[in-house]
Amino acid sequence: MKPAPFAYEAPNSLPAALDLLALHGDEAKILAGGQSLIPVLNFRLSQPARLIDLNRIGDLSYLRRGAEGGLSIGAMTRQRVVERSPLVAEVAPLLAEAVPWIAHPQIRNRGTVGGSLAHADPAAELPALAVALDARFRLAKSGGERWVAARDFYTGLFATLMEPDELLVEIAIPPAAPRTGFAFMEVARRHGDYAQVGLAASVTLEEDGRCRAARLVFLSVGDRPIEARSAGALLAGQSLTPEAIAASAAAVNGEINPFTDVHATADFKRHLAQVLARRALALAAQRAGRATGNNA
Repeated sequence: MKPAPFAYEAPNSLPAALDLLALHGDEAKILAGGQSLIPVLNFRLSQPARLIDLNRIGDLSYLRRGAEGGLSIGAMTRQRVVERSPLVAEVAPLLAEAVPWIAHPQIRNRGTVGGSLAHADPAAELPALAVALDARFRLAKSGGERWVAARDFYTGLFATLMEPDELLVEIAIPPAAPRTGFAFMEVARRHGDYAQVGLAASVTLEEDGRCRAARLVFLSVGDRPIEARSAGALLAGQSLTPEAIAASAAAVNGEINPFTDVHATADFKRHLAQVLARRALALAAQRAGRATGNNA
């Protein structure tokens, strides 16, 4: 199939793009990498009156060291650029570890960081990673902007709190706390397929080796990235023994709400979530134990 007819705009600057959004709002769709939007248009599941193409706005593509040693990512930065960046590997090792799990190289060559985050697919890796890394999003519109925490950004299935006249333009990732280790794992029928379940985990240790904080953020187990906060809180102040990790993993079951889809049943996803929690927590704890400075 082919898309329904639409008007096409390709602004050369961010202000021009924001002016178009202010003018057309709900009638417009944003084209970034197009890896999700183009198939939807071709199947006519979406029929916007106007397409606003951001690919001529070079100012939205960058990787920079952010405030206090964190990372700033322009929304139009290609996923493949993130995958290959030494800066990302240094400052945000969880992101560097996880990006190769996104689809296939051909997809990552075109797909953008901001496009995936704004699309809000609960089976996508980047939204879960943003929550796990305490990222903040800069949302701009004609005449103003605001910052929103990633954990507050997602409101439901393919839904965010972004207004029709707003555009996600920047992602800010803070530096990790000292003695923090990360791990990303997912299970799919084939590498590159949508994950049956995926997990971004972090563990921060006290100087004596006990757990200061643990975080578990899942994908494909609900209608948005799901942070298993109670399961992580169980480890605070604890020695990370196999028994303590197993108890935390078991608690995950009460915090996720997977649904059966073409990739796996809900019961199988619950099983996978606990298995991945045990493995990822153990690996993150191991990496935290040998971490020096701010990175695993």
